[in-house]
Amino acid sequence: MSIFVSTFYLFSLSVIAGGLMTVISRNPVHSVLWLILAFLSSAGLFVLLGAEFLAMLLIIVYVGAVAVLFLFVVMMLDVDFSTLKAEMAGYLPIALLIAVVLVMQLAMAFGLWSYADTAVGAREVLVNPEYHNTQALGLILYDRYFILFQLSGLILLVAMIGAIVLTLRHRKNVKRQNILSQIYRDPDKSLEILDVKPGQGL
Repeated sequence: MSIFVSTFYLFSLSVIAGGLMTVISRNPVHSVLWLILAFLSSAGLFVLLGAEFLAMLLIIVYVGAVAVLFLFVVMMLDVDFSTLKAEMAGYLPIALLIAVVLVMQLAMAFGLWSYADTAVGAREVLVNPEYHNTQALGLILYDRYFILFQLSGLILLVAMIGAIVLTLRHRKNVKRQNILSQIYRDPDKSLEILDVKPGQGL
């Protein structure tokens, strides 16, 4: 067994173990750490495939930003995880049903798997020695599939705005900052001068 094959199996087992432990770990902090291991192992697989740009992007964006954000949120928020676990036990039958449906869909997809006629040509473009992998990726995203790339970004923008609108709730008992009322306030009405006599408190 060559070094390339052994390294591939090592990273693959790390990805599988990291993903599995992320799901079944009881401590949320440990789950985030296992998730970071899965991200790093996936970056190693990208390096083996010759996609160094995607590997560095995975490390910088997901490990350096998203996973660390998850870690800070889990560690700083005072969340009662025992209550959450008790509530999750009630949804276990539905979760098992969804898992079975997903496994069946994956089995159907892989059972009918076939390579497209253009797949070989697309791979040859990526491994073309005249282009670096970053340049080849840019040619595919911003040249061949430019419209689809922009439409996917637009869909994500609309989804983000929709999520903000759906979760924005105006509560009556919460004080909010009103800049116009602060600017146009009357000092005579907002300030009160008290004449405190010596020896007496307010």
